[in-house]
Amino acid sequence: MAAVVVEGLHKAYGQVLAVDGIDLVVEQGEVLALLGPNGAGKTTTVEILEGYRRPDSGAVRVLGMDPQTGGRSLRERIGVVLQEAGFEDQFTPRELIRLHAGYYPHPRAVDDVLRLVGLEEKADARVRTLSGGQRRRLDLGLGIVGQPEVLFLDEPTTGFDPSARRRAWDLVDGLRDLGATILLTTHYLDEAEHLADRLVVIDHGRVVAQGTAEELATSAGRSTVISFRLPSGVAAADLPRIGQETRIAGSVADVRTSSATADVNVLAAWAVGRGVELESLTLSRPTLEDIYLDLVGGQEDAEELAP
Repeated sequence: MAAVVVEGLHKAYGQVLAVDGIDLVVEQGEVLALLGPNGAGKTTTVEILEGYRRPDSGAVRVLGMDPQTGGRSLRERIGVVLQEAGFEDQFTPRELIRLHAGYYPHPRAVDDVLRLVGLEEKADARVRTLSGGQRRRLDLGLGIVGQPEVLFLDEPTTGFDPSARRRAWDLVDGLRDLGATILLTTHYLDEAEHLADRLVVIDHGRVVAQGTAEELATSAGRSTVISFRLPSGVAAADLPRIGQETRIAGSVADVRTSSATADVNVLAAWAVGRGVELESLTLSRPTLEDIYLDLVGGQEDAEELAP
């Protein structure tokens, strides 16, 4: 059974259709990243899965249960890290994690959680003294204290410095190794590429593409480019037939291909057979940012539609 199933999900705020017929499946043990500009419907979708919002139509199942009616039996099995969370300023991280641990049948040890999110040195400091990044680490700690089977992470590393982000990535990798299913939204494309087994791009409330980064590149029509300097005495017509298109600019050849490994092998064999060197040989794959901007049209972020 899949951990998360979404079928024909719709949600509107007044005249604005925030989610427009999303279908989505997250397999058990998978890390899936939802990408898209602000206002695309990511947060609304995740909040419906968490049970915080009621859909207008469509079917939603998390661990086989409807989030609206799953009650405690579902809450005990999931973890949630919201975009923003409020804390009582007079509490300490240790006190809050201990309090939340009491909501679950088999919680992690409080000290283990503090260590995992890097709050050991601030464990007994008042929340009001924590920086924004430290508060975000506390959000993450409260999300994992119950050892969730499914973890929802909404922009989990916003406000983190590079060291804290890397530590959070290691934590997510560790949770995946333990079999947790993770659904995350993020604006950091390097984060999505590092953490996710699969990417889903949402725009205007609809899924516009999904798959691995390589699969998204193919669906967006993006090709890898093999570039090299033409050997002396070699014309473009002498080159082997590889790729979809070869462009010559001065003495440099650029070959666009969707089968880079095979084409590089053919090109190298051709060069060896001719006894020539391929100077300045490079292989340039499209970045996830290139693919993402192709899919969403490079639009500027709009304000979130959800109140």
